[in-house]
Amino acid sequence: QVQLVESGGGLVQAGGSLRLSCAASGRTFSFNVMGWYRQAPGKQREWVATITSGGSTIYADSVKGRFTISRDNAKNTVYLQMNSLKTEDTAVYYCYQGVPSNRYWGQGTQVTVSS
Repeated sequence: QVQLVESGGGLVQAGGSLRLSCAASGRTFSFNVMGWYRQAPGKQREWVATITSGGSTIYADSVKGRFTISRDNAKNTVYLQMNSLKTEDTAVYYCYQGVPSNRYWGQGTQVTVSS
C-alpha cells in the first residue's frame, strides 16, 4: 500500500505562485511514475503533469511554461511549482503514483486563485 499526502495549497492572487508537495510513504518505488491531476468545480479531473523516475517531464498545454514538476527520489516526494497562476487554475490538485492499471492517489489540496 502507498500513501500520498499533498500540501502547499492555498489562496493566491492571479499572477502569483505556489508550490505543491506530495510525500509518498508505504510501498514506494523510486522507479514509479508520479504526477498531478486537478479537478475544478463542476468539471472532470484533468491531467496536469507527469514525471518519470528518470526525471523526464510532460505537461498539459494549459500549464506548459508556467508549471514545473520535479521529484526527490530520496524523499519520495514530488513537487509542482506553479507560477503565473490564473483564475482558471483554481481546482483541487491531486498527486498520483504509478501507472493507470496500478495507481495510488492523494487526498487532494485546494488551490484558489483570485482575480
